[in-house]
Amino acid sequence: MRNPVGISMKKNEIVIRISEKATHDETIECLNKKIPALKKLYKTEKTPICVTGKILKNKEIDEVKKIITDEIDVNVTFDSPKVLGLHGIRKVFEKEVETSETKFYRGSLRSGQKVEFEGSLIILGDLNGGAEAIAGENIAVLGTLRGLAHAGAKGNKKAIIAASSIECPQIRIANIVKEIEKDELEEAYKYASVDENDEIILE
Repeated sequence: MRNPVGISMKKNEIVIRISEKATHDETIECLNKKIPALKKLYKTEKTPICVTGKILKNKEIDEVKKIITDEIDVNVTFDSPKVLGLHGIRKVFEKEVETSETKFYRGSLRSGQKVEFEGSLIILGDLNGGAEAIAGENIAVLGTLRGLAHAGAKGNKKAIIAASSIECPQIRIANIVKEIEKDELEEAYKYASVDENDEIILE
């Protein structure tokens, strides 16, 4: 890829934008090359850094943050390219979502495909590995859920995720992320919600 990572100066922050099409290896390689130039900007002030663009997994976030903070003593935050998305959440709230505006997506979502909606999403097929569904409210998958599903993406912890079978390694509701272990994947889970301890439970 020509330029997986772009760096720009704004009034009160420095923005690092990761291309949606960049692989993690490309991102890390490019970021390492740009760190020396970025470091030169920090001789006297500590302008915060905001990482935006591609939605990253937990481990990817940790790695990107470590590369920056190992070289520069600066506050690093992560944001989403749109209003929806885990890293764009600024406020967590609870709102009943039994009734909401709903979008139907006909067919299965393949790897690389992404669908977003402000209300609830119903996928009339499978959500395959490498595909993403992000909704402001609920997500229901009539088939098998193997990809990324992020419900309550504006911060609503009352949102739920349902599927005929949940077989994905990670699930997200509001700003809460649950990594699903291999032994858990052997169970026939069909429903995910947030409990009173702010933890995602599978049923």
